[in-house]
Amino acid sequence: MQFAHPSEQEFARFLDYYRIRWQYEPVSFPIAWEDTRVAEMFTPDFYLPEHDLYIELTTMKQSLVTPKNRKLRLLRELYPELHVRLAATISSFWPRRVMARSRSSICARKTSGRS
Repeated sequence: MQFAHPSEQEFARFLDYYRIRWQYEPVSFPIAWEDTRVAEMFTPDFYLPEHDLYIELTTMKQSLVTPKNRKLRLLRELYPELHVRLAATISSFWPRRVMARSRSSICARKTSGRS
């Protein structure tokens, strides 16, 4: 599989290690229109079907975080039923402690019955 960024490949390995099913960029959501034409789309990086959760990865580079936050805000306003999380990395690869926290969060979500 071809990933857009090394951090996405590393995150996919993390999900595989913990046997969490995932889909890479499975769907794009329209978030802006010009008249009746779609002008802007948002494609979350990962979808975790067993958790009904979309995950968008970004690095801590402010020039990337700000536009993604804007797109996420629009996505949540237009599609409030979606569960979407923005996960920021400090470097281009996932630090082990970030992955451990993510795993704990996903497991807690699964055991609590929340979707």
